[in-house]
Amino acid sequence: MTVAELLERTSSSELTEWQAYERVAGPLGPARADVQSAIVAATVANANRSKGKPATPADFVPRWDRKPTQTVEEMVAIAYALNAAFGGTVEGGKDGATQ
Repeated sequence: MTVAELLERTSSSELTEWQAYERVAGPLGPARADVQSAIVAATVANANRSKGKPATPADFVPRWDRKPTQTVEEMVAIAYALNAAFGGTVEGGKDGATQ
């Protein structure tokens, strides 16, 4: 289905609801193969473990509802550090000067 066909059949509010649902539950349709893969991964991990707690499929499924673990300030600091490490310059940087 093309985007134009989708927009003819589906309202904006319905698309927004599906988008919100996917943000919480993860992708729909074939993209949910992550759950199937997690089952296989848990089986393989358990078959090859010697001792310890058995793995569960939940141990291998990506979490789609995670919050960022870094603050905006931390992300900006990392961006400045990477820029400097690669020899970049910043026009009007933190203090307004070229760095």
